[in-house]
Amino acid sequence: MRLAGKRAIVTGGGSGFGAGIARKFAAEGAEVLVTDINAEAAMAVADDIGGKALAMDVTLLADWEALATSHPADILVNNAGVTHLPAPMEEVSEEDFDKVAAVNMKSIYYSARTVIAAMKGRGAGAVLNIASTAGLSPRPRLNWYNASKGWVITATKAMAVELAPEGVRVNALCPVAGETPLLASFMGEDSPEMRAKFLSTIPLGRFSTAEDLGNAACFLCSDEASMITGTTLEVDGGRCI
Repeated sequence: MRLAGKRAIVTGGGSGFGAGIARKFAAEGAEVLVTDINAEAAMAVADDIGGKALAMDVTLLADWEALATSHPADILVNNAGVTHLPAPMEEVSEEDFDKVAAVNMKSIYYSARTVIAAMKGRGAGAVLNIASTAGLSPRPRLNWYNASKGWVITATKAMAVELAPEGVRVNALCPVAGETPLLASFMGEDSPEMRAKFLSTIPLGRFSTAEDLGNAACFLCSDEASMITGTTLEVDGGRCI
């Protein structure tokens, strides 16, 4: 019960890594609010863990303002994310670029103006941004996704330095690809051949799981990590070595 008495918000918690983090947090005693643009998915996870659900578009400041007002949080996990299909950098559409920038980057800016600002006012809080190994070891044909996750890593460190005197810790996780709705987009196609090719680049020989991310997230957001801020933890089976 490492998170007993804590109120946590997990964005994009209706599936994939977000759902795994929400489940782990609930198992460790946290009161979890699952937000997702897919209301049914958020509700399904919330019902499963005994938490609450909220339909939310992380690219809208109004949704963040409503969230901050209605759900004070001790822990915020900025997990919601998207990618574009693998393509030469100049062929990625402006629409896809803008969506990646809005979901992966601007949403964290909005969180800083709302939920994190409230933590700052209370003098305590833990923020976890979900980055990616793509931000550390960029892959060809995912240029703008790579760049967005590199931004998340730098933003995490900058936020940590600024918020430390206010009692708010900020860290990031860098998972390798896992069994999430984004897997096929990362690989371009989901086939046995593509999976084998991708897995050959991971020394431990498997994808990240929702449980892997939940365990790492729980540690960084718990009081056990009270001296850890500004770190980027790779949960990648050795992919970035």
